Amino acid sequence: MLSRRKLIKRLSSVPLLGGLVGGLPLDVEAAPLIAPKRDLFKELGIRTFINAAGTLTYMTGSLMHDEVLDAINGGAKEFCLLDEIQDKVGEKIAQLVHSEAAVVTSGAFAGMTLGLAGILTGMDQKKVEKLPHLEGTGMKTEVICQKAHDIVYNHALTNTGCKIVVVETAEDVEKAINPNTALMHFLHIEADKGKIMHEEWVALGKKYNIPTSIDIAADVPPVENLWRFNDMGFSFVVISGGKAMRGPQSAGILMGKKDIISAARLHMPPRGFNIGRGMKVNKEEILGMYVALEKFINEDHNKVWKIWEEGTAHIENTVKTVAGVQTEVHVPRWAIIRPHFEFPGTLPNCALRVRSYRRHYEKVIRPSKWVGEAQVTLV
Repeated sequence: MLSRRKLIKRLSSVPLLGGLVGGLPLDVEAAPLIAPKRDLFKELGIRTFINAAGTLTYMTGSLMHDEVLDAINGGAKEFCLLDEIQDKVGEKIAQLVHSEAAVVTSGAFAGMTLGLAGILTGMDQKKVEKLPHLEGTGMKTEVICQKAHDIVYNHALTNTGCKIVVVETAEDVEKAINPNTALMHFLHIEADKGKIMHEEWVALGKKYNIPTSIDIAADVPPVENLWRFNDMGFSFVVISGGKAMRGPQSAGILMGKKDIISAARLHMPPRGFNIGRGMKVNKEEILGMYVALEKFINEDHNKVWKIWEEGTAHIENTVKTVAGVQTEVHVPRWAIIRPHFEFPGTLPNCALRVRSYRRHYEKVIRPSKWVGEAQVTLV
């Protein structure tokens, strides 16, 4: 039996704690402090705000989902071939939107240019290198569009060298079609402003063997619009990725007939010597766009709509407590389909109309909330 003196002697030869917990040294270094993340908005003096106006480009679109950011960050850590990632992602997107093929583009505008370019050149590399100089090439030179659909964004089509031929009636279309007609273009957001609706437009195109396209840049929800126009028979469809889908603001989708998408990709990076070289989309955006689309399709859209309605009602009921304030809630029919809350007329006790007030509010008060042209849209 050990005496007290021998026990103390033996214990004194064991490094304190070390022998008891696996040989850890006494003077364990403290873990380095994690440096706080840089707030670049604050560092650069950039004002941020709560967006109460909508998914507008000048307000930087929308906010990406965490899953989209994860896809982007994950994609940034590996190399891959740009064509391969477009092939694989395009196949998945095409399945989701009921199209023969699809490709991620640098926005809906780029998709319009690339889609028409593909129609003009087909797979002829010499023609690809000629755009936008069409004279003497044998390529077609005209795009037919309804007068109400001829907006500034159609510059995406004239970028190819084509000119816009404006029509109003089906009879006008039939008179305008000629051997130089390359495309019949439709603008969904102004569908009710024209005299020819979607189905008739597609039917006219098929009757005369002219490809048809449709711009639905901001036109989801409803989610069904992602495949509705492919099912209807449009030759290609373009949509923005950075609005309701909350994908990268600099991305979009071109979807449609396989031959058109294949030819359109000849005008895209990694290839050069084409009009689309500057319309570059990187692997991170491609993955982010795919994840955003997938998440949007699988969302509980009834639940989201209910949240929008409840939020709009809360704002309206609060604002109505101010004497003299008039409010109005409406839901657009064709695009940006979500509850819109508006202030018609003038603000109480103020000669300024709402638009003038907004300009004063932005410049002088420098708000943390940003309202639109006399309206609030929940996003």
